[in-house]
Amino acid sequence: MKILVCISNVPDTTTKISFTDDKKAFNAAGVQFIINPYDEIALTRALELTENQGGAVTVITIGDASTEPTIRKALAIGATDAVRINAVARDAYFVASQVAAYARDKGFDLILTGRESIDYNGSQVTSMIGELLDLPSISIVKSLQVDGSQCLLEREIEGGKEVITCPLPLVASASEGMAEPRIPNMRGIMSARTKALAVIEAVEVPVLQHIVQYEKPAARGQVKLVQADEVNKLVDLLHAEAKAI
Repeated sequence: MKILVCISNVPDTTTKISFTDDKKAFNAAGVQFIINPYDEIALTRALELTENQGGAVTVITIGDASTEPTIRKALAIGATDAVRINAVARDAYFVASQVAAYARDKGFDLILTGRESIDYNGSQVTSMIGELLDLPSISIVKSLQVDGSQCLLEREIEGGKEVITCPLPLVASASEGMAEPRIPNMRGIMSARTKALAVIEAVEVPVLQHIVQYEKPAARGQVKLVQADEVNKLVDLLHAEAKAI
């Protein structure tokens, strides 16, 4: 089985977010970067599948050389090899286009992503890859099983669960529950140094959007407590101070 896993290089979840003075870019100074947690779930499930059924797992990311420590961690966890598209990931369409251009003639049985990246939370790349490659795409999957040329997937929907069967190849995004992320051991860390990491230049993609500026949310105000018998006071506060959601 041949699986491609898309990984993002994202700020650690404990990072204190700030932006450049012109508010046009994220300030990465002093920030620790990690594999996007949802992508790590996807990677673990891919490894489980190939361990049980044979095959190889390739990880791909779009980024400059600063992303290579994150890629090496994915290799240490167990990926067979890696690809870095040498470009800054400017938006979801750009990322999906680069992944699709690489994967189009490689014969992957399965392409996995995380349900979203924890920096932009867009949840767009999976479906875009599927559209660009003319493959079925299924998002926010909590369980994924492969039996021959068929895939059985389970998603949570409002009020219940949805179970889907789909022929391979396909694109799917991993959510919590699909697998338990692994911690690389010393053997994996050592072997990651010698695993192949190919660097490929990006294909040309039209610029469809650009970021005007970033803004941090307003600081939270102090909580006002109203006694249970002060209904009129509560109504007055809701009219005078509460903001529409």
